[in-house]
Amino acid sequence: MLIAAGAVLKLTVSSFLSFAGMKPNFMIAMYCLAIILTRPKVYQSVVIGLLVGLVSQLPMLNATPLVNIASEMLGALACGLLVTALAKVAADNRGFQDIVAPVIITFLSTIVSGYTFAMIVGVAVAHLEPLAVFGVYAVMVLGTATMNAVLAAILTPVLRAVLKR
Repeated sequence: MLIAAGAVLKLTVSSFLSFAGMKPNFMIAMYCLAIILTRPKVYQSVVIGLLVGLVSQLPMLNATPLVNIASEMLGALACGLLVTALAKVAADNRGFQDIVAPVIITFLSTIVSGYTFAMIVGVAVAHLEPLAVFGVYAVMVLGTATMNAVLAAILTPVLRAVLKR
């Protein structure tokens, strides 16, 4: 359901939240939330990323065919690995597990996904040097990662409470 919600939010709300050319990527934020909340095995996280990449192929969601498949799979892989690693850190600290860990996980997963996307588009399409891609896309990737991390901080405790009911 979170993946579908991400697609709908990306189509409708994201343009209203645009700031200096950056906007939250609800697809990434929602698969991060799904992985954080359900704690699947790492390979299952990659499958979630594949599904998001495939959903992203809908013409209204994507201007660059196939690129999102790789970027979302790698972002979800990073998310799954981080969830596994951080689940053991301060496991009894609710604030860490509900806010700090989701912020770290979503921020870093968005960076992995965003830079994978940027590398493919920047190097293969725009013929930029790989090092130049990091500089050219830094503001956009880091800005999007920050917006997604804020969404995770707000939504994780709310969704955990809803799931407990």
